[in-house]
Amino acid sequence: MNRAREKSGSTTNPTSESTRKSVPIASNSRGRWMALVAALLGWMFDGFEIGMFPLVGRPALAELLGGSASAGIEKAADVTGWFGVIMAVFLIGAATGGVLFGWLGDRIGRVRAMSLSILTYALFTGACGFATQAWHIAVLRFIASLGMGGEWSLGVALVNEVWPARSRVWIAGLIGAASNVGIGLVPVVSIALVSLTASVRSGLATVLPELWVESLLANQAWRFLMIAGALPALLVFFIRAFVPESERWQEEHASGRTSHWAVRDLLATVGGAIGASVVIFAWSPAVSSGLVRAIVTPLGILAAFYGFVHPVRMYLHRAMAAGTIGPAEVAITRRRLVLGAMLAGVPLLGTWGSLQWAPSWAIQMTADGTHPFAKEYTQLAIAAGAVVGTLVAAFAAGRCGRRATYATLCVASTLALVWLYQGHAVFNGNFLVAVALAGGVTAAFYGWFPLYLPELFATSIRATSQGFAYNFGRVLAAVGTLQTAQLMGLFGGSFPAAGTVLSGIYLFGLVVIWFGPETSGLCDAPTP
Repeated sequence: MNRAREKSGSTTNPTSESTRKSVPIASNSRGRWMALVAALLGWMFDGFEIGMFPLVGRPALAELLGGSASAGIEKAADVTGWFGVIMAVFLIGAATGGVLFGWLGDRIGRVRAMSLSILTYALFTGACGFATQAWHIAVLRFIASLGMGGEWSLGVALVNEVWPARSRVWIAGLIGAASNVGIGLVPVVSIALVSLTASVRSGLATVLPELWVESLLANQAWRFLMIAGALPALLVFFIRAFVPESERWQEEHASGRTSHWAVRDLLATVGGAIGASVVIFAWSPAVSSGLVRAIVTPLGILAAFYGFVHPVRMYLHRAMAAGTIGPAEVAITRRRLVLGAMLAGVPLLGTWGSLQWAPSWAIQMTADGTHPFAKEYTQLAIAAGAVVGTLVAAFAAGRCGRRATYATLCVASTLALVWLYQGHAVFNGNFLVAVALAGGVTAAFYGWFPLYLPELFATSIRATSQGFAYNFGRVLAAVGTLQTAQLMGLFGGSFPAAGTVLSGIYLFGLVVIWFGPETSGLCDAPTP
């Protein structure tokens, strides 16, 4: 297929760009490495911010709600309710940010948009350390998550466009591993803070009033950790100074394809975020009517879907009217948007609705105080397993095929979660081994996504489209996460029962993956 035919819009497959042999991939090797380092650091810090709330959320909410989470059943229920709401709010924000910043990356360039996304999540995570009410954390985490959702899709688009196709497998593994290294850093920093409290306190006392120091280090130093989350903002200076823009995006920009994006389309994204937020509110402790929830939930999800997919839909409409793409390509892209969202929603729901509650379960199992760092060791085990799992999954997808790997991970994730929740009731070494295994297989999907999702979409719409697919999955996961708290109430506060029920979501993914294309060997990626 020649370039003239591609520009005329007569192609019928968004991945047909892979047949090009003359597209430059980067100005030099140094530029590629700078892009990869920046993206990996961005994902690592992203993981640090993601992993922070599951670890410090309960002590933070116990303080903000007035008292201790162990002060009574009612107080514990309030903390659990708010914990679920804030995790859901984070997912909604990440979904919105994936579309907003993905749109920005397709419109103004990957590097500039990535800088803005990192700045957003760093500064607003740091601001959480100054919260005085539970809803302050919810609002600030929402804004921070806009940047986190955007950074994932922008980084994936950038490195896939500046590195050759033969490197994509190991890069996909590194992408997934980097985020989980960041998640693993949270418990390490937390343990170090608690263990060195006296030294940290004396050091801070030399520059801050004593009252401030006590507040920063109280309740497992959650304020200190949140404020430390602002440090990734410094990464922006490195990105702007050393990371080159994707030449593939520059070619698309020069051809005029990026001009089909319109700012007004983003208004629908705001509407989608509002629709998803209404669903969150309906399942919050503030609403108890089952009828209201039954009516609001499907309507809110539909509003979110329409709002988040609207920018891509309008882009395709304008591009087809301009003759740069054909009707068949538009139809394929639309189907792949829905497919990508479902494929992402399955593991995201499994992670956030089931495994992310494991640190809280560890706290419950060690209420007698015999293991003061139970939740930290639990999260560290999850992260360690995840680093290995993401690397293995990427290479498996490269060797065995995308669909077979995804299907295998679905089966393995269900079995691992059932074994974890039904085969363990005591915090010990066996529990940590089971947690690490569950973390490895459930997080392995995050080494698979950076390989598969970019292959579904053309360069001109890649950041926005994969941002929608991955992050709308977070909307579905947010709704499911809220059900964890409901299931716990139904099962008398049992983490194992709720986690086991939600592990069944992977069986849905086992069916859906076979409706997707096998893209091995058809990568829309630059060639050497």
